[in-house]
Amino acid sequence: MSQHNPHDAHREHSHAHEHNEYLSGARIIPHRIRPNMTVAELIDQQFQAYNSARLNEAARLYAEKMLAPDEDVTIGMTVAGALTPAGLGGCILTLMENGFVDFLISTGANLYHDMHYALAMSLHRGDFRLDDTKLQEEGVIRIYDILFEDKVLLDTDAFVRESLKSLPNRPISTSELHHHLGTQLLKAGVKPEYSVLAQAAAWNVPIYTSSPGDSSIGMNVARHALDGNLLTLDPLADVNETTAIVYNATRNGVIILGGGSPKNFYLQTQPQLWEVLGVNKGGHDFFIQITADAPHWGGLSGATPSEAVSWGKIKPDQLHDAVVVYGDSTIALPLLTAYAVSKANPRPRRELFAKRGELLNSLKDAYEAGKKLRP
Repeated sequence: MSQHNPHDAHREHSHAHEHNEYLSGARIIPHRIRPNMTVAELIDQQFQAYNSARLNEAARLYAEKMLAPDEDVTIGMTVAGALTPAGLGGCILTLMENGFVDFLISTGANLYHDMHYALAMSLHRGDFRLDDTKLQEEGVIRIYDILFEDKVLLDTDAFVRESLKSLPNRPISTSELHHHLGTQLLKAGVKPEYSVLAQAAAWNVPIYTSSPGDSSIGMNVARHALDGNLLTLDPLADVNETTAIVYNATRNGVIILGGGSPKNFYLQTQPQLWEVLGVNKGGHDFFIQITADAPHWGGLSGATPSEAVSWGKIKPDQLHDAVVVYGDSTIALPLLTAYAVSKANPRPRRELFAKRGELLNSLKDAYEAGKKLRP
């Protein structure tokens, strides 16, 4: 008859304890799909594993933490990929209206195509298998499966150029440019309620473009210069404004759609503080990214939150509040938006555009104070 070994009992207890920790997550249950389920119910009950679970995590992080009143999170959103032509501006409008997004960093193309809707120009569902040579002959522009007349571009260009005439002949930030264009859309637009630019101007939500020359808006500003105007877009002013927003925030969070230049322009605000200005806030607090890019290609769009920690962009102890959803923004963003408006209460809008001067002065004071302490 074998003797009982107390060490075996200890190992069994340790393994059981470890086992219980591993199995501490919610049980996966094959819930039935019911007619007329809400989006929030679908995400809570069906999104249990793989990338659906990452979207579940992102939705709960956004609704339960980033939008919680006691967290006081200033939320940025970065927008890359042709999202506004696909109608995703409706999600961004919903989030801005509810105070769920406080400022935007977008490609210029998204803002340019956003103007079409305020000007009542038509974009249509189409087919990605069409013959592009025939489309070009017919004067039809294609963005994958979105189709519209080339006249839409020409008429939008004309609107931009007319709007530029009432801007000062001096360098301005892109937030000033976009606020001005939005204001003009509120005055002249047929359906300004469809436009992110227009409503951002009405709600004082600042919008930045990290590469202002890389869009039809920038192209028309370049033509404006050839006509002898001194108006230029100052990306350095954008660096200081976005850094001032982040510096003055109690806590910072971001929703990154795609990646690209807008992603870095947001995340670089923390290295700008500690590396360049000598004012260390420790990194961003909350991070949600929806991307189709993998990290092993070395591109920024696929770079993970843990890699961002090494740059001082994200706080090391906040990695549990960082989620990457590998998927399509045109699918994930509407779901995330619907979940947020179902689960979280509207917040007062921060109206950061109107506070830019105050925020910049605060940043300058911190920078000057830090300079006196450094050798």
